[in-house]
Amino acid sequence: MTTYFEELTAAMTALAQHPRTVFVGQGVKYPGTSLVETLSNVPMDKCIEFPVAEDCQMGFCTGLSLDGWIPVCIFPRWSFVLCAAQQLVNHLDRIPLFSDYKPKVIIRIGAPHDKPLDAGPQHTDDFTAAFDMMFRTIQVERLLAAEQIQPAYERALHREGSTLLVEYTKFYSAKPR
Repeated sequence: MTTYFEELTAAMTALAQHPRTVFVGQGVKYPGTSLVETLSNVPMDKCIEFPVAEDCQMGFCTGLSLDGWIPVCIFPRWSFVLCAAQQLVNHLDRIPLFSDYKPKVIIRIGAPHDKPLDAGPQHTDDFTAAFDMMFRTIQVERLLAAEQIQPAYERALHREGSTLLVEYTKFYSAKPR
């Protein structure tokens, strides 16, 4: 069996094979988050490093999708997604309800753990349930086990609309069962 982290790396490697995928976010080219290491097999020319501008990042990814790209929009923590909520809920999620467009953005979120370093209450929350209740068109998947990862990202790549996948960083260093 492979580990959670190995499955994430394999899923990102598989996504990178698609000619229209691009990886967007903070820490997609440079160290700083645990997510960046899962992109080790993704060509650098498919990665777009973004500043701390989450609302702009989400809007940028929505725009890319409307132009036929498949952005993998990466947020290392749920708390960062709060800044992008307006773009995520009112735009990406609602576009299919008022137009013929069905944008495909794969949103990748790390739900952080408070061990070994506790980042504090402003960075360790999991808002999955709240966002799932707000969405009308975006599919939400919680990745609670290694064997869920590759099938979930494969579904996200092939479904017609957008998907939000929540990864649990507490499993990143766990040994396979």
